[in-house]
Amino acid sequence: MYSWTPKPYAWNSPFYHGPERLSERPPHSQHVDWHALYPNDVILHGPTDRREAALTFDDGPDRVWTPRILSVLAQYGVKAEFNCVGQRVQQSPHMLEQIIQEGHNVENHSWSHPNFTKIPVAKAKRQIEQTNLLIEQITGVRPRFFRPPYGALNDEVIREVIALGMKILYWNVDSLDWSGLTRKQVVANVLGHTEPGAIILMHFAGGRGESLDGTVQALPYIIQTLRREGYTFKTVSALLNIPAYL
Repeated sequence: MYSWTPKPYAWNSPFYHGPERLSERPPHSQHVDWHALYPNDVILHGPTDRREAALTFDDGPDRVWTPRILSVLAQYGVKAEFNCVGQRVQQSPHMLEQIIQEGHNVENHSWSHPNFTKIPVAKAKRQIEQTNLLIEQITGVRPRFFRPPYGALNDEVIREVIALGMKILYWNVDSLDWSGLTRKQVVANVLGHTEPGAIILMHFAGGRGESLDGTVQALPYIIQTLRREGYTFKTVSALLNIPAYL
């Protein structure tokens, strides 16, 4: 059992976990199809010939929203992917242990949630390595997948991730749940765009003052509706038939 004494939240430290904001995402005019350029290393979706989908959650763990989301997933028997911020893991290691114990996968979402295109590549590498090390110390597993904060990438970052033996996990369905949307809005964003092989982006922790009530309330309806439509929920590694850990 990993032992860690939680430290006070460092809300004022540089780059501390976002919060999520559209201004950090590349504008549409600058979007690059990284999956097309790096098809084996940047994952956008799973196979499109099967009615399968993966629920992926970013930015945690925490002690507020993570337990509520885990409770919903347990109620419906769904396994998901949790992309973890190292500083959040440091604060709530037992939540990370619970995620693993309940059969979900954990992945790397950086140490402090910076925009990787705005920091030196050496610092980006340390962000990934430090998070991997802490996750491995707590759980005994080292993540294979890295999800870039804000989806912000460039060639330098991609090459660094590849050199670490990891793959980049993107998504093709964005719930935008971090922005305080209602249950109905989260449902519409997810169901309106889900197709076979979908990798769905949601969140299991928020920035200071952010609410994920819409996420927690929308999840049961999303799961039930997609199952009625013949979908099976899988972790990303099961969806892609790739081991989750190095």
